[in-house]
Amino acid sequence: MSMIDADPWFAVQTQVNAEAKAARNLLHQGFEVYLPRYLKRRSHARKIDKVAVPLFPRYLFVRIDMMTQRWRSIQSTFGVASLVFNGSEPAPVPPQVLRSLRAREDESGYVKLDKRPKFARGDKVRVIAGAFAENLALFDGLADHDRIVILLDMLGRKICVSIEADMVAVA
Repeated sequence: MSMIDADPWFAVQTQVNAEAKAARNLLHQGFEVYLPRYLKRRSHARKIDKVAVPLFPRYLFVRIDMMTQRWRSIQSTFGVASLVFNGSEPAPVPPQVLRSLRAREDESGYVKLDKRPKFARGDKVRVIAGAFAENLALFDGLADHDRIVILLDMLGRKICVSIEADMVAVA
């Protein structure tokens, strides 16, 4: 039996930007916590770096032995907004969800995301960040590992622009 299957895992909703605080406080109470994170590219003042951010903002997972642990104390833990319930009982997370997240972790423990955009050539996209934010465009293809090519409609003509893949979303 793997560590994920031993006792059931449950989702915990945290307060805004309090995932790490909630995780620390739950650990201090004797709960096992899993906070999946990934490395997000961040651009600031012409500098690009990577920062660890929660894969599911405002959520983490906690393993609870329902027979021996006082799970109701989770509700009053600093940083926690609430346990996710199904009716009057905490809702267990299927073990395969946690197994698949753990399987996608790299050697540093960060979840690796699929870098390939889920667009087909000609799909309408919206630029969500950068100099062209809020502009609509057409997906044209892949430029390289982290960048895609879009066609922006500017001044009555299509302009080919290469931008980071995470700067666009479905229109």
